[in-house]
Amino acid sequence: MTAASQRSRDGSRMALILAGSFIAIQSTALLAMGHPAICACGSVKLWHGLASSAETSQHLTDWYTYSHAIHGFGFYLLLWLIAPGLPIWLRFAIAIGLEVAWEVLENTPFIMDRYRQTALARGYFGDSIVNSVSDTLAAALGFGLARLLPVWSIVVLVLAMELLALFTIRDNLALNILQLIHPSELISNWQSGG
Repeated sequence: MTAASQRSRDGSRMALILAGSFIAIQSTALLAMGHPAICACGSVKLWHGLASSAETSQHLTDWYTYSHAIHGFGFYLLLWLIAPGLPIWLRFAIAIGLEVAWEVLENTPFIMDRYRQTALARGYFGDSIVNSVSDTLAAALGFGLARLLPVWSIVVLVLAMELLALFTIRDNLALNILQLIHPSELISNWQSGG
């Protein structure tokens, strides 16, 4: 084995250790904040497709999983722009750290209260731990795809995911960010079918 391939293996191993440590911190923080490990319904579904139900953000995947994959695309781009000289494994670990930080912040009372001001999130009480970890893994997948796929295909994927969610559940990452920063009654009315 050459020195370069050994460094690559060591870097990959370190990235997995860091990512796993971040996810352990995420799970511990959410547990300490009172979030349930799994859905209060007592089951864990692979997919939950009802966007405005009490089980949204409680199972492995839902309509918002797509937005977390987009986070991974964005983190890849951001780190490529601001730290292109960092080894890819370190950029991956940083991306996972950023996603974990968002997942913990997203599940604080302040952010949950902001979400509840919109039509689709009324009654929202945060993520289960299994959903939050799954969201982080979706971001990791997005980061990996951004590394492997051509830029044009990532752009097509983002547009497809955003439009699919927009037309199917009347929500997506762009609207989610907009409603979090500056809730709009007009958008909330549209989202609730008004």
